[in-house]
Amino acid sequence: MDREFFMRSNGHVRFIKISAKLQRRVAGAIASVVGIWLVITLGMMVNQLSVSAERMMLSAKQEKIETAEERVAKYRDDMDAVASDLEARQKLMEGAFEEHFGEMPAAEATTQPEGEAAETAKKIGQAIPEAAKLAELEAQQIAFAERMTQIALARSKKAESAIRQFGLNPAQLAREAANGVGGPFIPFFGKKQKPVRDPRFTRMLTALERMEALETALAGIPTSMPAAVGLMSSRFGYRADPFNGGAAMHAGLDFKGPIGTPILAAADGKVTSAGWQGGYGKCIEITHANGLVTRYAHLSGFNVAVGQEVKRGVQIGRMGSTGRSTGPHLHFEVRINGTAINPLKFLEANPDVLEIQAVAGNRSAGRGNAGA
Repeated sequence: MDREFFMRSNGHVRFIKISAKLQRRVAGAIASVVGIWLVITLGMMVNQLSVSAERMMLSAKQEKIETAEERVAKYRDDMDAVASDLEARQKLMEGAFEEHFGEMPAAEATTQPEGEAAETAKKIGQAIPEAAKLAELEAQQIAFAERMTQIALARSKKAESAIRQFGLNPAQLAREAANGVGGPFIPFFGKKQKPVRDPRFTRMLTALERMEALETALAGIPTSMPAAVGLMSSRFGYRADPFNGGAAMHAGLDFKGPIGTPILAAADGKVTSAGWQGGYGKCIEITHANGLVTRYAHLSGFNVAVGQEVKRGVQIGRMGSTGRSTGPHLHFEVRINGTAINPLKFLEANPDVLEIQAVAGNRSAGRGNAGA
């Protein structure tokens, strides 16, 4: 229904008529705005509820350090189980230290507890004299775990910084390096788990895992020269195509040398391709632990086969001029997620970064350095 409005201003009367159609449009617009506002408000409420629920779940799952009274109760409950679990965990911790940092110095093995752990051990010894030695051992293990956590965090920080120096994302490479793991479940906290569980050991294990992933990722960055030649005949980037002269993208580096010159792996990895690849000619691809792929093209022959694990610096092939090539040379590429990146920033890394990488590589190879 049409509506009419009369407006009086300064002795004049104005007549305004609003059609039913216009009224419906205005009402619809208002309803839409209100609807959108309600949806946004409801969404914010749901989001807040979800966040609150998530925080509650995380809080519920978060382990807490048990009080001295709770630990005394567990010691009383089954002291033999506590002793067995503490002994087993001691061996695991010593093994973890040697695996990640090398031979354990005497100073590390006798790390003295302090703070809450020492106070709890004292209270357990007073309440259950026969458990004093066990409580002291547990406190020493806690102190040792916190020391290992500190070392792992320091090493992780160095590895992360070194990876960033190459212009790469540490988190992304670490995720790739941490893939492909498994094995039977062997409880770190003992058969019963309950008597000697402590969140400080969980933090230690998390720190060690992160350090291992970052150092494995760093060790897999291709920083070694792929051929023992000094002449680089073409760089990464746009250039005139050597065959037709047109503008073209060169996705790697070219190293010129005699046919048969040894071609070397730029980092540890696994041969995932070895064969003819179109314009690349005879070509080898190595996938490294961090997900990076190195490509070695225009070869005259292979020294490796698909599936073979190779070490940095070992010969994998021989220089040639196969495929789309004007003469004997090596075309060397580095790729991440299928995208070519400039290999020069890896081959020209500064000595400090290479030193950190060498430490990471030694750890990955089963050798270690306890220094942070």
